[in-house]
Amino acid sequence: MLKVGDAYHHDFSFTQDDVIKFAEVSGDKNPLHLDAEYASKTQFGKPIIHGVLGLSVFSKVLGTIFPGEGTVFMKMETQFKRPMYVGHPYEAIHTVIDVNTNRHIGTVKTEIYDKETGKVCITGQAMLMNTESF
Repeated sequence: MLKVGDAYHHDFSFTQDDVIKFAEVSGDKNPLHLDAEYASKTQFGKPIIHGVLGLSVFSKVLGTIFPGEGTVFMKMETQFKRPMYVGHPYEAIHTVIDVNTNRHIGTVKTEIYDKETGKVCITGQAMLMNTESF
């Protein structure tokens, strides 16, 4: 059973192929994500990954690792603080901040940090249900 303060760290990065596949599946073919020439003329200077693709790491970890199988997202609040880039190293940190064992519900603080600068890219929290872990 997870308790308040339990945490899981997950290192990751995304490839350009990941971005292309996400664009195909989501239908979001914004050139800011796919066209280096277009993106070079923006404030970002180069293509950025889709914010929701960055956010997807939380689904991966929470649904398969921490707390894992059987997890159901009930609510997700997110703030996108900084852009994320292809091939760049990031760390996702998941920290349990509330547990209601009677209802099998937990709240997890979710953060993504740029591993090179230490700055936060995405922050938020997720309310989850998992009968095995909460």
